[in-house]
Amino acid sequence: MQSTSPANRLALWLDRSHELAAALDWLPPLAVRLVFGYFWLETGWAKLHNLDGFAGRFAQWGIPFPELSALACALVEFGGGALMMLGLATRLTMLPMIVNMLVALLVVVLPGISTLDEFVELDEVLYVLVFLWLLIAGPGRVSLDHWLASRLDARPLHASG
Repeated sequence: MQSTSPANRLALWLDRSHELAAALDWLPPLAVRLVFGYFWLETGWAKLHNLDGFAGRFAQWGIPFPELSALACALVEFGGGALMMLGLATRLTMLPMIVNMLVALLVVVLPGISTLDEFVELDEVLYVLVFLWLLIAGPGRVSLDHWLASRLDARPLHASG
């Protein structure tokens, strides 16, 4: 029986780990889309069912046309969350989601931030980064975008297919 050196075992383990990661490359974008999309679907739904209160907060923050802005924000979050979960029009959907979050950051959150530590701990910064990742990377293989692209014989929406 031949024994393998620790270096060979490590190389074999790394090869198998890479193969496993490649086989599961569909899972991270799907998990992010489902969880993050549900979060936004839920927040949009809550805002749609309390538009008066939400518009009042917009007015307090000095956002122009608070009723219209509140409705637009709620629809972007609700619709964006649903589309994100489905992986449908994902890249296009990320644009209004990013704008929505940048407005929240600039108008509501950043005026109270004075240090870099406070900035990097903001939820809104993470939200923008996830939206940016989905905008650039796309929804992944397990998405309606990918399915539609394959049916239309279009260029794949994600490098891994």
